[in-house]
Amino acid sequence: LEGNMTPVPSTLLLSALLLLTPRPEELAEGCSCAPAHPQQLICDSALVIRAKISSEKVVPASDDPLDTHKMIRYEIKQIKMFKGFEKLKDVQYVYTPFDSSLCGVKLEANNKKQYLLTGQILSDGKVLIHLCNYIEPWDDLSLSQKKSLNQRYQMGCGCKITTCYMVPCSITTPNECLWTDWLIERKLYGHQAKHYACIKRSDGTCSWYRGGPPPEKEFIDISEP
Repeated sequence: LEGNMTPVPSTLLLSALLLLTPRPEELAEGCSCAPAHPQQLICDSALVIRAKISSEKVVPASDDPLDTHKMIRYEIKQIKMFKGFEKLKDVQYVYTPFDSSLCGVKLEANNKKQYLLTGQILSDGKVLIHLCNYIEPWDDLSLSQKKSLNQRYQMGCGCKITTCYMVPCSITTPNECLWTDWLIERKLYGHQAKHYACIKRSDGTCSWYRGGPPPEKEFIDISEP
């Protein structure tokens, strides 16, 4: 990915999008989520917490007696809140669709395993989580990811992270970072996802920053030699 890069032809981009976009019948049959860097998922979430799951209960999805959909209500013990303070102080329950085909999340409700939970806050104050959110066992997160939850990821919410599926893959705006885990490791959540955040610098540009030393010493720009 070094050297001068030519823009990706729009036809190639369209082809890639068509391949990656699920057909309506696939959406109906199962949950489908667009790949996203952990930072992007954190930025897109209204709530980010570390928690244990105390218990689970199947409850109606709504008060409408004609609505046959069910939800799983997880009772949680909140350990730390990273995002969402302005809307909620303490979260006692999170809700997820009962069916995994509707992106429902299955968590271990043994009051032992800790999770990073991200989700949305509904108008009635309920917290909704699903498979397209960033939900991981706490012990599976890298040290850099854990540190980035406090501020670093949110410092980069004004940046755009673009997933590279093929070469050429080039930056099109100054506030863009290229996510190359798939190209280099043939897996999405590789080294860049686990150890780097895309941070906006004082001049408005964005660059990858590895957790640890001050940002200016650790910026890398994979679009330049």
